[in-house]
Amino acid sequence: MKKVLNRLINHEQLDREEARNILVSISEGAYNSSQISAFLTVYMMRSIGLEELEGFRDALLELCIPVDVSDLNTIDLCGTGGDGKNTFNISTLASFVTAGAGVLVTKHGNYGVSSISGSSNVMEQLGIRFSSDSEFLRRCLEEAGICILHAPLFHPAMKNVAPIRRELGVKTFFNMLGPMVNPAFPKNQLVGVFSLELARMYGYLYQKTDKNYAVLHAIDGYDEISLTGSTKVISNSSDMILKPSDFQVSQITQEEIHGGDTIEESAKIFTKILSGKGTSAQNNVVCANAGMAISVVEKCSPLEGFEKAMASLQDGLALKSLQKLQELSSEA
Repeated sequence: MKKVLNRLINHEQLDREEARNILVSISEGAYNSSQISAFLTVYMMRSIGLEELEGFRDALLELCIPVDVSDLNTIDLCGTGGDGKNTFNISTLASFVTAGAGVLVTKHGNYGVSSISGSSNVMEQLGIRFSSDSEFLRRCLEEAGICILHAPLFHPAMKNVAPIRRELGVKTFFNMLGPMVNPAFPKNQLVGVFSLELARMYGYLYQKTDKNYAVLHAIDGYDEISLTGSTKVISNSSDMILKPSDFQVSQITQEEIHGGDTIEESAKIFTKILSGKGTSAQNNVVCANAGMAISVVEKCSPLEGFEKAMASLQDGLALKSLQKLQELSSEA
């Protein structure tokens, strides 16, 4: 590791195979926590290279515990986090709205590291059981339209990194990797990223796969469609800018999509919105993201997707999806 750190400190980049091998070595416990911490810190000081990101992704996919639902046409809605905006759990809410609209969702998530409440924090607060049992996960998909894939259960290789990430409490390159390493290998992906540079890298890497995808980056920094301004969208078929007016809604303010200050508050906001008691701004931002997910899978326009998402939310179908998942979790 000493040689690697010296190279990185001298602004050299790793090639794809070197990056893969280092992450495999980390998973095997070859390095101590100080070395791993230093390695992570380097990438907070400079941009990650395309081959480095690709190599890290290769290692995590190779080492993960896979979930075989390859016969189903699923999507993951996942943000990298790390945008520092402290919104409520938009992509997780959008996942239930998407499921309520009849699109199957394999939701990959984790506890918050650089945010108050990550996807797994709010799911746990709402009584959702985390499991790596394939039969249980398939049942969730078939009956609730969604299953929750809590990252630590599927990426045991990262047990040496998790406590260091928690102690650092800031975004690391693992934030960038999360959406790329879903153990269910979904055929479709909606991913939000915290920088335009990363959006382009994601677009380039996804081009080399057979996924249907859309990569989102709000121009004012959000890792999702925020409706506080325009959003850059890179997909299989296009490279475009989406404005709130494209969803036939008004622009909103940052304050209107602010999250709770505790996990409990975040869970209350979550259930309030799914129960049909959200504000217009909250409903619109959730349905804009769910609408994009629906459009990726069903090849419809973002506006058509938005309308289907709004019907899912307003007709209580998204809430039923959550309630069914809670019921299955309590039975298991």
